[in-house]
Amino acid sequence: MTDSYGMANFGMSGILMFIIYAAVVVVPFFQLWKRTGHNGWISLLMLVPLVNLVMLYVLAFKSWPAVDQQG
Repeated sequence: MTDSYGMANFGMSGILMFIIYAAVVVVPFFQLWKRTGHNGWISLLMLVPLVNLVMLYVLAFKSWPAVDQQG
């Protein structure tokens, strides 16, 4: 459905689906970023298209401070 401005109108079901999607994506990445020694709130960037891909590569290839301290 679209309104007169061509904007999508998802209603309450769309908002609920977004909240569920955000929780499914953000919560695991929050824990992962914390575990690697970074600020967990970086995980909110996983909701931004294209930025989430860049952050995933940063997470994969950057040195992890928590791992560096152990060994």
